[in-house]
Amino acid sequence: MATANSKWINKKYPQNIIIRNPFLGMLIFLGFIVIFVIIYKPLQVHESRFFPYQITVAIYCLILAIPLTGLVKLLKSIKYFSDSGEWTILKEILSTSILLFGMGIIVYFLGFLLESPEQRWNLSTFLNSLISAFLIGIIPFMFFTIINYRYLFVTDIFKSFDGEPNSLEPGKTEEMIRIGSQLKKEELIFYPSQLLYAESDGNYTVFYLNLEGQVKKRIIRNSISNIEQQLSVIPYFFRIHRAFLINVRKVISQKGNTLGYRLKLSGIENEIPVSRQKTHDFDQILKKYH
Repeated sequence: MATANSKWINKKYPQNIIIRNPFLGMLIFLGFIVIFVIIYKPLQVHESRFFPYQITVAIYCLILAIPLTGLVKLLKSIKYFSDSGEWTILKEILSTSILLFGMGIIVYFLGFLLESPEQRWNLSTFLNSLISAFLIGIIPFMFFTIINYRYLFVTDIFKSFDGEPNSLEPGKTEEMIRIGSQLKKEELIFYPSQLLYAESDGNYTVFYLNLEGQVKKRIIRNSISNIEQQLSVIPYFFRIHRAFLINVRKVISQKGNTLGYRLKLSGIENEIPVSRQKTHDFDQILKKYH
C-alpha cells in the first residue's frame, strides 16, 4: 500500500500554470480571487478603515501581486522545483502549500497598512490570515491542478531501437557542417553523423560529437537557439527541449509518456529529456528515422 501511494504521489504531472508562468499565472490568480471575494464575501472579509469593501479587496490583491510573483520566482530558483519537465504530484502539492503559506504572511502584514495596527499584532490574527489565505487561494490553484487530472491516466511507454538506421560513414555522402560563433575567429566543423546532441550552457553551447569512436565535447560561444537555426537544414536534428538539440538518428531508446520522454542516445550514458510541448512533434520525426 505504501509503495503504491509513493508511486502515485511521485507520478509526473503538468506544472500548474500559476507556477509555470508567474506573470500570466498571477493575473489569472488575482482575477479568481477578486471575483470570488467580491461576490461571496467569504470568511468575514470586510472593508478597511479607509476604503469601501470592493476597493479594499482590489487594493489587497494589487499589492499582493508583486511579492507573490517574486515568491513564485524564488520557489522556481530552488533546484527541486526548477524543472517543469520533472514535475510530480508531490511537487504540485508542496509548491502550492508553500505559496499559500507565503500569501498568508503577506496578507497579514498588508493588514497593518489598511487596518488598525493595534488590533492585528497577535497570534490569533496571524493564524486567521494564514487560514483565510489558504481557503481562498486554494481555489484557483486547485482549479488548474484538477483540469490536468487526465494526465494521471496516461500510460508510460518504453521503446528501444536496434542500432542506428541508415547510418552514414562520415565524409562519404555527407557535407561538413560549419557552426559559427559569437567570437569571430571561432568555428566548429563536423559531419552530421558525428553529432549526438548539443546542450545549452548559459552563453555557450556544448556539442557532444562521436570523433574517431569516442564521444568528445566541443564548446562554442553561441545560444542554442542560434545553433538550431544554423542546423535547420538537417531534418533529423531536432530541438527537444529548451536546453537540448539532438540527432534523432542516434536515439536508441525512449521511455515516458505525453508529459515528457527520456531518451538514451548511442554512446551516451545520461538520459536526455523531451519536454511535454515537444512530445507530439518528436513522435512524428522519430517515425521517419526509426
